[in-house]
Amino acid sequence: MNTSSSSPAHADSTYLLAIDQGTTSSRAILFTAGGNVAAVAQRELELFYPHDGWVEQQAVNIWQDTLAVCQEVVQAAAEQGAVIEAVGITNQRETTVVWDRNTGEPVYNAIVWQDRRTADYCEQLKAAGHEGSLTAKTGLLLDPYFCASKLRWILNEVEGVRARAEAGDLLFGTIDSFLLWHLTDGAEHATDITNASRTLLYNIHEQQWDEELLRLFDIPRSMLPEVKNNTCDFGRTTITSLGVDLPIAAMIGDQQSALVGQGCFAPGSIKSTYGTGCFMLMNTGAQALASENRLLTTVAYRLDSATHYALEGSIFVAGAAIQWLRDGLQLFDDAAQSEALATSVQSNGGVYFVPALTGLGAPYWQANARGMIVGLTRDTNRAHLTRAALEAQAYQTRDLVEAMQADGGQTPPVLRVDGGLVANGFACQALADILQTQVEVPHIAEATAWGAASLAGLQVGVFDSLQAIGEVWQLQHRYTPSMSASDADALYGGWQQAINRLLN
Repeated sequence: MNTSSSSPAHADSTYLLAIDQGTTSSRAILFTAGGNVAAVAQRELELFYPHDGWVEQQAVNIWQDTLAVCQEVVQAAAEQGAVIEAVGITNQRETTVVWDRNTGEPVYNAIVWQDRRTADYCEQLKAAGHEGSLTAKTGLLLDPYFCASKLRWILNEVEGVRARAEAGDLLFGTIDSFLLWHLTDGAEHATDITNASRTLLYNIHEQQWDEELLRLFDIPRSMLPEVKNNTCDFGRTTITSLGVDLPIAAMIGDQQSALVGQGCFAPGSIKSTYGTGCFMLMNTGAQALASENRLLTTVAYRLDSATHYALEGSIFVAGAAIQWLRDGLQLFDDAAQSEALATSVQSNGGVYFVPALTGLGAPYWQANARGMIVGLTRDTNRAHLTRAALEAQAYQTRDLVEAMQADGGQTPPVLRVDGGLVANGFACQALADILQTQVEVPHIAEATAWGAASLAGLQVGVFDSLQAIGEVWQLQHRYTPSMSASDADALYGGWQQAINRLLN
């Protein structure tokens, strides 16, 4: 087992607070500078589905839950005599909030990144020929996934909102901006470059809000937050908001934060996070590599004046498929039971599950696709369905790897993985088998939160370089392929047939 322990000498006596606001929960985690968890608090977050393809959350609840878990961890730190050096924020990306600049009250529910209500509008823009220039500027595709069409919908469909926005009374932000505004009692309306790069409104090459795109989506410039580096002075928490005065020293979107937390600083290094969805990022260094295979070009991080880019493959449903089997079909009571069920049968029995429950992401980008299960027989039982859902994560990941290969990348010799699903040994082994590559699970399970915490530490001098952050990374478990390449190809061929049925 490979380990590295070159962490700072003060690793166990220096503390950093990470706010990790995700799709299904809000968490606060107190880390030591050595990456150990000293305290954690979490609250589950409810999602609402008012219509087919719509996904919303109550932004007020996001703030209140975040505040509650932060207060709990700050109290735990005080009881331990731990002095918090800085706060880092990481967040679900693309989820869109509009709020009153004076009161902080949202004008509508937060529209979640999974929401597909603007699919028809995006198709109209594609038909009008806008996608090419938009992709050239933003690195993204014309899809409801991103913020711009969501923001336009709120402006146009919620009564009175556009007039208030044009009068300068409303602010827009992703979740990081919304939390920052409240943590600083409205003193800061800012975002970081990684979240800005996911809006469809930000030019990642010129690194500024794009006036042509603002006109295309009809977005008032006054609503937009200031865009800052990932390590920066984002203001301070206030006594009235959090009860303590702490510097907010880093903000970064969750997938980029996991890239940092996994120590993937070298060009070509790859991580894949398996949470609600699955997101694979390959660090491409200073080059914003354009994809010919419908991957996304995005900002990995910007420190000082140095911008690093990444290629990203976005899968909309990963762990959410297991949640659906648990809550929707009630095949088991606890997600942890899925591993035992999957291993209780020798194979998938010819069953394939394409979990397009909120459309298909990369490399297909079919907003209106719906999930499909094929290969059912009288012998099929819940174990086969569960196994098929877990195997789907490996097939979807191979889709991304093959797209990256077609864009000039190579098969990764190592894939570093994190997120809730990597606690499932069957899922990790399936990844190693189908990809025919080594899969590494880190000692720091909370890689996303650790990324934000460590960047906050970099800003305030706890770490002196990215290399120092990378040296904290340690291996927890390595999975190696246990099946032949031909068997992996045969299983993947069945997946491709299922995908083709769905698309055609």
